Amino acid sequence: MISFRHHAISIAAVFLALAVGVVLGTRAQGNGLFPGTGDRQQIDDLRAENGRLNEQVKAADAFLSGSAGKLLAGALANRSVLVFTTPDADSGDADAVTAALTTAGAAVTGRIGLTGAFADSSEGDRLRTALLNVVPAGAQLKVDAVDQGSLAGDLLGQALLDDPVSGQARGTPQERGLALETLRGGGFLTFADVQPAQLAVVVTGDGARADENNRGTIIARFAGGLRSHSAGVVLAGRYGAADGPGPIAVTRSEGGLSTVTTVDNVDREIGRITTVLGLTEQLNGGTGRYGTGEKATSLTVAAMPH
Repeated sequence: MISFRHHAISIAAVFLALAVGVVLGTRAQGNGLFPGTGDRQQIDDLRAENGRLNEQVKAADAFLSGSAGKLLAGALANRSVLVFTTPDADSGDADAVTAALTTAGAAVTGRIGLTGAFADSSEGDRLRTALLNVVPAGAQLKVDAVDQGSLAGDLLGQALLDDPVSGQARGTPQERGLALETLRGGGFLTFADVQPAQLAVVVTGDGARADENNRGTIIARFAGGLRSHSAGVVLAGRYGAADGPGPIAVTRSEGGLSTVTTVDNVDREIGRITTVLGLTEQLNGGTGRYGTGEKATSLTVAAMPH
């Protein structure tokens, strides 16, 4: 039997995909498809259509927002999630993802902000030194995790995420505290209260500065490092993060990061719902590439592939 969740998501996904696709198309047309033709009426008509379709996208968001309680109810009951944010992440996106996780029944055990220094290759040596000085007793770092993103994900995955097999936290509270305080003292992290979790979401931005000092690759590999030590990780950002050197684009291109689920429309309600459902899919052994960006294979977890 098709569940309400599957039915509602599928309907909204088709509606939103059509609306977003035409919005993007008409924006491109209205920005210069008819240069010098003098056909102002056609351009005005396209802009009016663009406005109508934007209203449809808003209506789809409103529908999903009102349905989120039923769509997500119990999806992550008895699960814990740690939220990471990159330097370019929109705080509203992170707040909305946190709210969706809570709606799904998850316990959000903290939010850790990765700073500009964390995602800057020119700070790589300093970050690696800090990381290697706080390795918890018994932790086994991967020999190939030598770049700063992979190493940070490898270490923080073991320090902050529960073992997916035993379900137990690794290390002691003192070891976790030392790692976090050392990285905060070095200007690499910001955080308040943080407790271990089973799952993680990394909320990123639109990839606008992803090519500066290897930022996009560092974030992508950080998410991959976390995933290697957890029951599930979703990297969620905006459309631009799935393009060029953006972190979602890198994650979708590098074979070693194929176990990380990606969502490239976290600024929309369907992206936030998909982020939650992506974690449930990971708990069941699946991985997906969701949204409307490059190499996305489906708009959402319950939608048909493109």
